[in-house]
Amino acid sequence: MNIRELKSVRMLEKMEAINLDHVIEEFEAMTKDAKRIQLETLQKILEQNGETEYLQKWGLRSRSDPESFKACVPLVTHTEMSSYIQRIADGDASPVLTGNPITSLSLSSGTTQGKPKFIPFNNELLESTMQIFQTSFAFRNRAFPIENGKALQFIYSSKQFKTKGGLKAGTATTNVFGTPQFRNTMKALQSQCCSPNEVIFGPDFHESLYCHLLCGLVYCDEVQFVFSSFAHSIVHAFRTFEKVWEKLCSDIRDGVLSSLITDHSIRLAMSKLLKPNPDLADRITRKCLGLSNWYGLIPEIFPNAKYVYGIMTGSMEPYLKKLRHYAGSLPLMSADYGASEGWVGANINPKLSPEFASFTVLPNIGYFEFIPLRENYGDKEPKPVGLTEVKVGEEYEIVITNFAGLYRYRLGDVVKVMDFHNSAPQLKFVCRRNLLLTINIDKNTEIDLQLAVEEAAKVLAEEKLEIVDFTSHADSSTDPGHYVIFWEVSGEPSEDALQNCCGCLDRSFVDAGYVSSRKVGNIGPLELRLVGHGTFEKILDHYLGLGAAVSQFKTPRCVGPANSVVLDILCANVVRRCFSTAFG
Repeated sequence: MNIRELKSVRMLEKMEAINLDHVIEEFEAMTKDAKRIQLETLQKILEQNGETEYLQKWGLRSRSDPESFKACVPLVTHTEMSSYIQRIADGDASPVLTGNPITSLSLSSGTTQGKPKFIPFNNELLESTMQIFQTSFAFRNRAFPIENGKALQFIYSSKQFKTKGGLKAGTATTNVFGTPQFRNTMKALQSQCCSPNEVIFGPDFHESLYCHLLCGLVYCDEVQFVFSSFAHSIVHAFRTFEKVWEKLCSDIRDGVLSSLITDHSIRLAMSKLLKPNPDLADRITRKCLGLSNWYGLIPEIFPNAKYVYGIMTGSMEPYLKKLRHYAGSLPLMSADYGASEGWVGANINPKLSPEFASFTVLPNIGYFEFIPLRENYGDKEPKPVGLTEVKVGEEYEIVITNFAGLYRYRLGDVVKVMDFHNSAPQLKFVCRRNLLLTINIDKNTEIDLQLAVEEAAKVLAEEKLEIVDFTSHADSSTDPGHYVIFWEVSGEPSEDALQNCCGCLDRSFVDAGYVSSRKVGNIGPLELRLVGHGTFEKILDHYLGLGAAVSQFKTPRCVGPANSVVLDILCANVVRRCFSTAFG
């Protein structure tokens, strides 16, 4: 047994008994001394990797102080790092980015740029994932204690494959979910999934989702909370439940899995769980028939559930209204803040609603810098500040240096500093920096789009309709160019409602560049296109076909040229359209 394997075995043994009070004590001590911990973390990263080709290239010469590091090593994006990562994927075993070999690669979701990116993944990132899970659970369990039971977790893996150089590659969630550390951590945190691994790692998302729902019903009295990585996935799961609940009850009544599920390993695993249970099937049927428009579905079916948990900030906020409809009186809790490149912070205030959630940075999981966004730098290189130097109320772009070979890497996320917990900042996710609707001098962000859609949705609500999902496109093929908003709606709005929604959207973009450009005709009237039912599920299927996992999927809010396939799907499914008459 090598050192790494021995370390993993010892880690698993510790998982059997996690002292949550001790986890909180360690967190408090760390955040009280965040500046020192950050210096030690950077020193550790650079000592481990100081002889790598990348750091040698920039003349760091084994120095590990932050001043030398910032003076020598430039800020980068994935574009600058991609050639190094590709060499590792192709089998270069030399110390390109890290002193120890990278043994696997993560795939980003690909929803931002149109295709997934390779991200280095190693044991240190896995350990930081477990640390984040333990920290947030410790605070969550203090606020909402759960008893021994199960979690209805809508988690999915994608297929792993081997790169040209023989490295395992898969989504970040796949790299985590498939490890003994994850399974044992969930067991130690009383968060064991209702579903067997065969369901989580099933080859077909739709079959896995059906079986997740079925497993949840089988264990409905034991479910302590409902979870998925993103709010979108939970909403999608219960929208599916509305359509298939009678089939699920039939499976429970007869003790036989539906013939719609074809994967042999899933059928075998489910056969061990399913036994004929007509009483349970009848009870679930009565509850479903007794619901009004599915309001309060989750607590009705899972009476011992304490909360619903998942990432609910940023691009997930539009799903909160529907999620609250399903959750009824159950609290919604936003999960922790991270990306495919690594984790940033934990939610230690679980009683706050998702709209007010913030995330406390753990100072030992990476070295963090923050680029101030209030200044106009022009052509000058922006100067980041340190973790403990940020100011409350200011917005920043995050820069990370981690243990897996990313150095001064611009994450592309905009965050706002809401407060400090001891000396560690608490961050609110604002938006992706590069997601912009722009035609002329206008600049509208994901948040601007979301606010406009929320305002227009009020018009739709008057006809008792709701937006299932939405996205946008800056169409420069017309003269002048104009914004196109795509909506999938739960029913058929009237022509008057549609026209009013379109005008409301147009007027709700209040960016000065947009308003002035609309008034003088440099930007054309906004166009609202309704797409057919199931269009956004086709977009999901497209990304799954590229190797993404549902656990990482986020609907792209701005479809640019790099996402031409998604734009084709949207345009091919348009059923109605109208143009705004705002601005004359």
